Amino acid sequence: MALDDILKQVPIDDIAAKLNVTPDVAKAAVEQGGAVLLGGLAKNAASEEGSAAIQNALKKHEGKAGVSTVDEVDQADGDKIVTHVLGDQKQEVTSKLNASEKTAGIDFGKLLPILAPIIMGLIANKNKDTSTSADGAESGGGIGDLIGGLIGGGDKSGSSGGIGDLLGGILGGGSSSGGSGGGIDLGGIIGNIFGGKK
Repeated sequence: MALDDILKQVPIDDIAAKLNVTPDVAKAAVEQGGAVLLGGLAKNAASEEGSAAIQNALKKHEGKAGVSTVDEVDQADGDKIVTHVLGDQKQEVTSKLNASEKTAGIDFGKLLPILAPIIMGLIANKNKDTSTSADGAESGGGIGDLIGGLIGGGDKSGSSGGIGDLLGGILGGGSSSGGSGGGIDLGGIIGNIFGGKK
């Protein structure tokens, strides 16, 4: 569900044209890049300080819908988001993503800043909907729950394997089957990057 939401808001064909790859490769790269960014956000949201920083950043993105071309994206803002989410591991993450055979030819250094504002807009709007529809949500961990929900997606659509599958190995370590999409061990990357369970 969440993965579909992200894909619907991303101009896959325009990204493919800008990065000179096929739409299929662009779609796979958006899935991988989106999973890494959501994983990083989830990790940040786990601390009170990180959660507050995300809440602040989300306010700027409320009401922003998907974009129809890459040129509509504020990539300078996107680069700041990526730097904040991935911290000093940004270069390492980007290099490992660039090394994936499944997304050969994709420069994630260019793609992640395109994706980041779109994903933040999606989370901001979901967060706004949640806070207006649920008065009883007192917990300060609301944003972490929201990102967790995006990562988990709906269990009904297990077929196309949502972000939960992509991130299953990332956040939980667990099964390698989530990486069956090919060529890149997202779980290993994120485990190392965000100091996952040793």
